[in-house]
Amino acid sequence: MKKTNILYWVFNGLFGGFMLFSAIPDIANEAEAVQFINGFLGYPKYIIPFIGVAKVLGVIAILVPGFHRLKEWAYAGLAIDLVGATYSLMSVGMKEWVYNLIFLAFFAVSYWLYVKRKRLQEEAKLAPRRNQYVSGAMA
Repeated sequence: MKKTNILYWVFNGLFGGFMLFSAIPDIANEAEAVQFINGFLGYPKYIIPFIGVAKVLGVIAILVPGFHRLKEWAYAGLAIDLVGATYSLMSVGMKEWVYNLIFLAFFAVSYWLYVKRKRLQEEAKLAPRRNQYVSGAMA
């Protein structure tokens, strides 16, 4: 459990950092972000800060302990963002879409560790009850 916890927080922190750093230029409406997303990819300007804020809220949701249902939705939203960004880069012919596979890998490991950690926590909660019933049956 300890190893899983450490790996979970390392990968979650790194993935959250990646997503947060990609959200800041969007929220700030920096000229480079606007030029790339609006000018090159062709998305409307009003979507840029929305995506940035959504990423920040998703990062907060995956980093705050508890709130499992919210965390699942946040992971889903961040996955949609990453897959959409990768597809957008592929659609305009940018070969750099391959680098998005790194972020998708961090996402996959982060989510896999989240699910594994949650399952281990649930098993740890049930373990004392199982032992209680077993020892009660033997007495």
